[in-house]
Amino acid sequence: MTIDVDKVREDFPILDRTVRDQRRLVYLDSAATSQKPIEVLEAEAEYYRTCNAAVHRGAHQLAEEATDAYESARARLAAFVGATPDQLVFTKNATESLNLAAYAFTNSSVPHGQGDADPRFVVGPGDTIVVTQMEHHANLVPWQEVCARTGATLRWLGVDDDGRLELDDLDRVIDETTRVVSVVHQSNILGTLNPVRLLMDRAHEVGAIGIVDACQSVPHQHVDVHELGADLMAWSGHKMLGPTGIGMLWGRPDVLEGMPPFITGGSMIETVFMDHSTFAAPPKRFEAGTPMVAQAVGAAAGAAYLERLGMDDVAEHEHQLTGYALERLRAMPGVRIIGPSDNHERGSAISFVVDGIHAHDVGQFLDDRGVAVRVGHHCAWPTCRRFGVPATTRMSSYIYNDTADIDVALDAIRAAQDFFGA
Repeated sequence: MTIDVDKVREDFPILDRTVRDQRRLVYLDSAATSQKPIEVLEAEAEYYRTCNAAVHRGAHQLAEEATDAYESARARLAAFVGATPDQLVFTKNATESLNLAAYAFTNSSVPHGQGDADPRFVVGPGDTIVVTQMEHHANLVPWQEVCARTGATLRWLGVDDDGRLELDDLDRVIDETTRVVSVVHQSNILGTLNPVRLLMDRAHEVGAIGIVDACQSVPHQHVDVHELGADLMAWSGHKMLGPTGIGMLWGRPDVLEGMPPFITGGSMIETVFMDHSTFAAPPKRFEAGTPMVAQAVGAAAGAAYLERLGMDDVAEHEHQLTGYALERLRAMPGVRIIGPSDNHERGSAISFVVDGIHAHDVGQFLDDRGVAVRVGHHCAWPTCRRFGVPATTRMSSYIYNDTADIDVALDAIRAAQDFFGA
């Protein structure tokens, strides 16, 4: 392993606690939310202890220091994905980031009193929006709503039996009618790592805006926005060691400049009169109201922690751990992996079903033994329907896990099979 797991665990206080009859906590639910190291907790607390104030407009020292902390966090998180601060918008989570992108198309398609809309964001009958069959609901439902409001048609790339995208019809699905291609980089349910650059290049060939949901990739591997080739990319802080309540939307400057705002009010304006207003330049245009300053500071501390570990080492650690888990799951009778069963172009989220046992019962059995996993449809209901399962059990490892954690989980699965006679 490339990560010293014992040393890393010392930085995560929650991993010292016990659960369920004093069992050691084995946390395998990082695809849902990661745990937080001490320095993230301290960074957020230190902000409140020393310089808590409203940012940008105050004339006092605390306001100056708070503004510097907020904008320094923006710079750190932008650099983490190869971007510059003026390209990074803070939101409350990745779902809001994706909704911000989606509402740009809705808001541009109706009169809004801000002059001529950027034609790239105007959609209507005859236009198409393309997603995939493995999207999280956060990157599916907003586009369904855009289509319902504008008359555009939703299309999607299917998923094959191995959990990979079906690309044979790529040129037919993404064609001259396509205005948006919004796809997940790494599936939260299947673990599949998609060929995003290929999809973004195809989007640009037909003049469409390309959007990437990178929630499951940015925390786990080196991601550079320019290498992905996207126009917009969304991810969240809480999955990369940071606090909840903070999300990010990166955008190409010309794309952000053409987008109307999602939420309006204070802080995002240029001038305001009684009968009309004008909006500030990005990213400020998209950050109405009091921003999430402490959360941004905490998220930046999480990024700094990952940078010290090295994202290549983080990715290699997870790759080895995922391969270990997949090999042993494949060898277990009555267990079926939903998604790629090999370790090629996939992440650490592994979903599976156990014959004769509902996923919720499997999850409860693991929980009784101190193992925290996720059960259900994972906000990817269409994906579950594609594979004919109502729910799966998902275990997802991270920098603070090792093979011993996987072994505890596998032993609990075997115990569940014995208990239910499966």
